[in-house]
Amino acid sequence: MDWSIQQIAALAGTTSRTLRHYDAVGLLAPSRIAGNGYRHYDDAALVRLQRILLLRELGLGLPAIAEVLDHQESAADALAAHVAWLHSERERLARQIASVENTIATLDKGETIMAEKMFDGFDHTQYKDEVEERWGKDAYARGDTWWRGLGTAGQAAWKERVGALNRDWIAAFAAGTEASSAEAQELARRHVEWLTSVPATPASAPGGDVRGYVAGLGEMYVADPRFAANYGGSEGAAFVRDALALYAEQNL
Repeated sequence: MDWSIQQIAALAGTTSRTLRHYDAVGLLAPSRIAGNGYRHYDDAALVRLQRILLLRELGLGLPAIAEVLDHQESAADALAAHVAWLHSERERLARQIASVENTIATLDKGETIMAEKMFDGFDHTQYKDEVEERWGKDAYARGDTWWRGLGTAGQAAWKERVGALNRDWIAAFAAGTEASSAEAQELARRHVEWLTSVPATPASAPGGDVRGYVAGLGEMYVADPRFAANYGGSEGAAFVRDALALYAEQNL
């Protein structure tokens, strides 16, 4: 069984023009072209399109998506990694929705807003407990002050920087990159550069144990599914951990 280009465009929430462009750049070829010239897509094409759209959701460009798809052997493994990330995002968004709905209900009733309930699910407080447990309340307070001081534009730029780094890690792993390769080690350098730019962490403190901090974070990325989801799942997180550990050993 297959579907026409119009049917697939409607089902996927995209356009026939987009699907034709994917064909033109070698990303998604139709499984057959009918006598009337219409493109048709079978099950395998639909799975590939789903992967393309998921990678687009992660912010990857078409050349990066092509590289990922060309080097990743198992579609099932790739989709499993996407599912782990989507579950993490669903959980965070559910908490965020509940937080905003609670604020709306409080305002409608004319009650006093409970500040501690307003920001659950928002990125800047997501790991508050972990930070305080590992590095103390002062570390979190100083980091939170720095975050708020960035302002809206600064926070958006910082998030984009982190998002770009995470997407590049995911693409490198999906393409089968070795942790010891120049590409992975450049990502590790960027990662450490990012870590050292955040105040109130061991990586930013003069004379701090940056090597131990980086290695410890790498292990946490693998152990904690919430962190692993940032890198496409536990296997992607293990790739990041190994690359960071090697970079730390050789450069820190």
